[in-house]
Amino acid sequence: MNPWIFLIIAGISEIGWAISLKFSEGFTNVLMSITTVIIMVLSLFFLSLALKYIPIGTAYAVWTAIGAVGVAVIGMVFLGETKSMIRIFCIMLVIGGIVGLKISG
Repeated sequence: MNPWIFLIIAGISEIGWAISLKFSEGFTNVLMSITTVIIMVLSLFFLSLALKYIPIGTAYAVWTAIGAVGVAVIGMVFLGETKSMIRIFCIMLVIGGIVGLKISG
């Protein structure tokens, strides 16, 4: 399988565990705490598969960027976080960075 697919799955898992961490309420909500840990492990597992073929600097930057952009967008769309033009512009800059890393090989 394409290692970039593994990296995308890892990034999406990164979004999942960050959101579930919010709902774990400081690890006092047992179900969400367990969900967080499971998704964290999945994220790291898929990241490790991607790292077999993608340089670590590129993979780590893309993995964290997918997580950061995804969580920021979910926060704005579903969790009532601030939607400002500067915030959206900065998210677009991060996305541009991901594309640049992919293109640069």
